[in-house]
Amino acid sequence: MSAIDEPLYPIAVLIDELKNEDIQLRLNSIRRLSTIARALGEERTRKELIPFLSENNDDDDEVLLAMAEELGMFIPYVGGVEHARVLLPPLEGLCSVEETCVREKAVESLCKIGSQMKESDLVESFIPLVKRLATGEWFTARVSSCGLFHIAYPSAPEPLKNELRTIYSQLCQDDMPMVRRAAATNLGKFAATIEQPHLKTDIMSMFETLTQDDQDSVRLLAVEDCAALGKLLEPKDCVAQILSVIVNFAQDKSWRVRYMVANQLYDLCEAVGPEATRTDLVPAYVRLLRDNEAEVRIAAAGKVTKFCRILSPELAIQHILPCVKELSSDSSQHVRSALASVIMGMAPILGKDATIEQLLPIFLSLLKDEFPDVRLNIISKLDQVNQVIGIDLLSQSLLPAIVELAEDRHWRVRLAIIEYIPLLASQLGVGFFDDKLGALCMQWLKDKVYSIRDAAANNVKRLAEEFGPKWAMEHIIPQVLDMINDPHYLYRMTILHAISLLAPVLGSEIACSKLLPVIITASKDRVPNIKFNVAKVLQSVIPIVEQSVVESTIRPCLVELSEDPDVDVRFFANQALQATK
Repeated sequence: MSAIDEPLYPIAVLIDELKNEDIQLRLNSIRRLSTIARALGEERTRKELIPFLSENNDDDDEVLLAMAEELGMFIPYVGGVEHARVLLPPLEGLCSVEETCVREKAVESLCKIGSQMKESDLVESFIPLVKRLATGEWFTARVSSCGLFHIAYPSAPEPLKNELRTIYSQLCQDDMPMVRRAAATNLGKFAATIEQPHLKTDIMSMFETLTQDDQDSVRLLAVEDCAALGKLLEPKDCVAQILSVIVNFAQDKSWRVRYMVANQLYDLCEAVGPEATRTDLVPAYVRLLRDNEAEVRIAAAGKVTKFCRILSPELAIQHILPCVKELSSDSSQHVRSALASVIMGMAPILGKDATIEQLLPIFLSLLKDEFPDVRLNIISKLDQVNQVIGIDLLSQSLLPAIVELAEDRHWRVRLAIIEYIPLLASQLGVGFFDDKLGALCMQWLKDKVYSIRDAAANNVKRLAEEFGPKWAMEHIIPQVLDMINDPHYLYRMTILHAISLLAPVLGSEIACSKLLPVIITASKDRVPNIKFNVAKVLQSVIPIVEQSVVESTIRPCLVELSEDPDVDVRFFANQALQATK
């Protein structure tokens, strides 16, 4: 909406609202700042609105957060990039408040504005702001400054660049751990703007300081810097300056630092290269896989496949596989679950022989794990193993376990198996499926849990799509139609649902000759829920069959149902009748 369309919103009204005791009213005013700015015009916004916001001493964090966010999008309202510097004072004030989320949003907005500012304005206004914050009395200002150096540095003249590097180095040694944490968090972003000679000297000196910090919360953030800095350095410098740090971190006395190394290890390997990974990082990774803290083992176990991809199959079998065997019987169920979610991916890496001899026994033990999440994680990745060892061996080894899981006491495990069946069926082929898994698919239609019955009905449809109408007529339809007379009405409803899903797959002819008579018979059921589901199924069948069948068979049945004593049956029957017209 243009300023002409807006009613003038006087600055005095805004002042009154921002001094109101009602937080919601103050918040609404801040959220309307862009509207107010458009009404005031660019010049009055610069001369009246922004100075007022700079002096605003609201102490509610929600209001301050909204202001920090709004100001980041304010360049168009103050007259464009030419005048962007006027937005810096209110945001500078917000960078010193106590609430972390307000400061972070203010820094984000300053970065957004700074990245658009002219170089001269950056030197005259933005860099002095960064220096003021970095040397501020309150640690909150110094914390905020760390996130602004990467915007300030590229535009600075050489003497100022030297000064900014010196200031950042001081922040890395600040008395307050919170400032050192912020310096560690932002070191990678700052380093990406630094010239190569200074990167090797100044930045690596700061990095070394942070890696030796007495606070583990600072050291664990330095772990993330390893990967970021490694990508900026030449490979030989990376190995010389980063590798020993990673190896030491993997043995750090704090489990939180070791956890971070385990989490970041793949990125660290990419930074130091495959050669250094094989010689130095494999022993470090093995230690992490055998760490005495479960959290570290969980993080390390989750990276097994990614790590093995960097190694040769021989190295993976020699060093990593023994650890994997140990982890498969780890005392922590969460470690076993993390391993189960990735271990299948090792099969293509190790090759057929090693998978059969060494991985398959581990798969089978995890498939029988007492913790359902472990079993679920293995089931969901079975296709990766099939690609390596072939369907014959997979079916011999895993089918007994799959059949057992199909009757698992945890319904989510049964559900996972059902969802995997169509994929398994396509790989096993029709003959094998009929012999081994067909009966299971019918059994699930009578499960006590609705989600299983619903998934089983969808499963039957997907199998019919996979093997075709002819197969479905021989193997599915007779068994499904037999169940329509089951004494339990919930199972009869599942069969109706299955019929409605099968009808489009099987086509008009089979729908008319086999399915429709069963649906019409079900319309006489004594349970109203069955009858109104019949009406729904008939409505879904109408587009599949010819109009003559609709008139001769479907419509008379729906007319009868539309006169049923039950209100729901009448409602759905009338709805279906509308579709026959």
